[in-house]
Amino acid sequence: MGLSVLIVVLLGFSNLHQFQKPLFFLFLVMYILTLIGNTLVIIMIHVDHRLHTPMYYLLKNLSWLEIIITTTVTPKMLTLLISKENTISFVACALQGYIYFVAGSTEVLLLAAMSVDRYVAICNPLRYTAIMNSRVCMLMVLSCWLCSFFSISASMVLKAGLPFCGSNVIDHFFCDSGPLLEMICADVRFLQALDLAVSCFMLLSSVSVTTISYICIIVTVIRIPSAKGRKKAFSTCTSHITVASLYYGSSIFIYIKPAGSSSMEFNKIATVFNTVVTPLLNPIIYSFRNKTVKETLRDALRRLQAILQK
Repeated sequence: MGLSVLIVVLLGFSNLHQFQKPLFFLFLVMYILTLIGNTLVIIMIHVDHRLHTPMYYLLKNLSWLEIIITTTVTPKMLTLLISKENTISFVACALQGYIYFVAGSTEVLLLAAMSVDRYVAICNPLRYTAIMNSRVCMLMVLSCWLCSFFSISASMVLKAGLPFCGSNVIDHFFCDSGPLLEMICADVRFLQALDLAVSCFMLLSSVSVTTISYICIIVTVIRIPSAKGRKKAFSTCTSHITVASLYYGSSIFIYIKPAGSSSMEFNKIATVFNTVVTPLLNPIIYSFRNKTVKETLRDALRRLQAILQK
């Protein structure tokens, strides 16, 4: 690696002087609740036999990804808000960006896999357990991870061989790909095009699969004769539609656009949404809109109450 930059300066939210401490406490509470919420989802799915289905297997993996994404970015962001220590080693910076993009790309693809699961459940219910068996689910998750790993690693390997000798100041709270490219003292047009192509492939392919799946679901649901049946079918999809819309929307806003077409401040807000808000909302959305999860949670609380009373 042609490396001369050893330390990177993250500006974070340095322009929000009077709001930094309130933001610190807000993001800290949200981060703690995110860890608790997603951990509870993982534990419930693992221990309760009612949740040993393909949909919840995929949801468990989604919760793991949310924990990885928010933990990769949020602790350093909190440090920037409460401390004057705004530096990070170049290696740690590059590693942070790498983990964030591998996990984020995996989540995008996993959301598409979850839409396929809903398509099979509603459009082919009699063969659902045969099609979406444990082996298929495991292969789907593994494929999401491998596709993301190789796509992001290819770009990272190409960047590693170039000289990093530009400005070491990043106007962000984490090591995003764009600012890292600006540190390279070489022609980076190919790398910019490669990053855009990877982003477009990940996001647009996932959005396309999700859209096609839900078009087929809507067509199938419309044919259901009873209103109660239609409502029940749609209720199994609303949580996923909400989560996917939130993540796709903010990701497309950040990464699929011409260079310089939006301000860094808007990018920061959208990234906060992806790394802090969405990981917090996901377990809430799935818990409050899912009857089985609510029943499992109530049963767990009853057992806990019985243990405490003894």
